[in-house]
Amino acid sequence: MHIYSRAKIFPVLSLFLICLALLTLPISARLQARAAGLSLSLSTTSGPPTTAVKISGKGFGPGDTVSIAFDATQLATATVDSSGMFLSTIRVPVNASPGSHSIGVKDQASGFSAQAPFLVRTNWSQFHFQASHRGFNPYENVLNSSNVSSLTLKWSYTTGGIILSSPAVVNGVVYVGSFDKNLYALDAATGMPKWTYTTGNRLDSPPAVVNGIVYVNGEDNKLYALDATTGVLKWSYAVGDPTVRSFDDAAPTVVNGIVYVGSANGKLYALNAITGALQWSSTVGSGIGVHSSPAVVNGVVYIGSDDGELSAFDATSGTLKWNFTAGGYVYSSPAVVGGLVYIGSQAGNLYALDANTGTLKWSYSTGYGIYSSPAVANGVVYIGSYSFFLYALDAKTGVLKWSYRAGGGIDCSPAVANGVVYIGSEDDKLYVLDANTGVLKWSYTTGGYVYSSPAVADGVVYVGSGDSILYAFHLPNTTP
Repeated sequence: MHIYSRAKIFPVLSLFLICLALLTLPISARLQARAAGLSLSLSTTSGPPTTAVKISGKGFGPGDTVSIAFDATQLATATVDSSGMFLSTIRVPVNASPGSHSIGVKDQASGFSAQAPFLVRTNWSQFHFQASHRGFNPYENVLNSSNVSSLTLKWSYTTGGIILSSPAVVNGVVYVGSFDKNLYALDAATGMPKWTYTTGNRLDSPPAVVNGIVYVNGEDNKLYALDATTGVLKWSYAVGDPTVRSFDDAAPTVVNGIVYVGSANGKLYALNAITGALQWSSTVGSGIGVHSSPAVVNGVVYIGSDDGELSAFDATSGTLKWNFTAGGYVYSSPAVVGGLVYIGSQAGNLYALDANTGTLKWSYSTGYGIYSSPAVANGVVYIGSYSFFLYALDAKTGVLKWSYRAGGGIDCSPAVANGVVYIGSEDDKLYVLDANTGVLKWSYTTGGYVYSSPAVADGVVYVGSGDSILYAFHLPNTTP
């Protein structure tokens, strides 16, 4: 039996412990490095509910399965390839509320995970929501017919003049014009001004905000393009004689890198959205004037004119495709949905026309002038009239579904979102109605007539008034 001295045992034990540490350290280090090396990339970091988001990840275990979640809800799984990468696509849940969220990926084998932020926004970027002018925000999921009766004032902002302009709401900022010649950019959460830009005359026109640029048509006969973040002028273009006051409230429409805008000189202009360079111009009707905002769908521009014509132009060349005589001047802007064009006229009629040919499908008489632009949602077209009524008609047949009488003429254009329709009137009120039944859910009395068409975004209703104030309404205790 061998007896080892303490002096001989300690060096052997120390060597064993050192070797063990050397063996285990690389494993721990590799695990830590692998966890730290995980990364995610999103094709977009903001958007409305139902947005398709492409997700790419790297640094995961080859052959492992990863689970993909939006906040706490798992939406998909993917298999990691031999290089530690994966690709997948998810859709933002339809009930995702406005505000900050997280897209997370977890490696099911190792338990390692990575996250990336995603911001839900339901922007109202231009007149009547989008280039088709349907006046319907399909992404609104906060306000509905059951809770909208609890609306309350979130904030108000007083400008230096009457507000006929309809607001645009993009990425947490509200943009609106005023008779005081200024375009305002306000924080959507607080109503505090971020910047203002002074034009050469009053602003009736609703602004359009696309790809970081704000476009607004001034009564000095200029179209302005401003940086949406800073308000710095990028370019302007004369759409008529700047020395002649035009009373031009035609809203610009932006789509596919082109700005389309009508002018008091009777022309429709197509301009490069980045540079302001003229692409083409065409005379609308007999060239008397244009107050209507163009709708652009499937490569065709639809616009009304002051001599009572609705015209359709090729969006690329400006070539006239067809026109329709409505009777009375057409201040109403067209809405194009499901292959039909809807437009009102001063003669008191709402028309539904075939979008390809201009053939009349049906018309409905309100008996009084229509200056309101139609909104179309879920098979129903909504239109206001100087008869004091808001009408809801079957979009295919023109059959009346319901009507609601306001306390004054309706010049304002309706907005529809999540089963609710919003409309202003000359009796100084904003009305909120159930879109299916026409039952009044809520109303608010401002200090002046409401010609400004409402915008609904991120659970908030924005509208201007003849009292020079922009109002924001929301449900209490909600964000943003």
